[in-house]
Amino acid sequence: MRCNTLNTFFLAQSAAGMNNMFMIIAMIAIFVFFYFSMIKPQKKQQQERMKMMSELKKGDQVIMVDGLHGKVDSINDADKTVVIDADGIFLTFERMAIRRVLPTAAAPAKDVEANEAKEEKVETEEKPTESSKTEETTSNKADNANSEDK
Repeated sequence: MRCNTLNTFFLAQSAAGMNNMFMIIAMIAIFVFFYFSMIKPQKKQQQERMKMMSELKKGDQVIMVDGLHGKVDSINDADKTVVIDADGIFLTFERMAIRRVLPTAAAPAKDVEANEAKEEKVETEEKPTESSKTEETTSNKADNANSEDK
């Protein structure tokens, strides 16, 4: 009888050991899930924000965290502040108060040039079709004149 009690005791411990192993694996899986779903994207976003702040220069159009739109007038690296020109009103903010930097006018100019090139391409494609229509009407008139002569 004593043997049965010891066997039951050892079986209970081995089952508990498997349960502990499952709990450890589950905790590791939860940590990995949280890392890849929350921590890593947040770090990436922070790196992009720091890159944006380091590339900030005078004349950039910015939007502040409170929604104010303005243009960077000056940057003070010692105090980590920027002076924003909002329609002639100069305001001083910390650099981290900038939510995003708007694209400069150079990017829309490239879009305008690309659209103009597309329009020119369309016009050159349309011209041969117009000249072929003119040739068709000329040949139709000639055919009509020949049929009237007969």
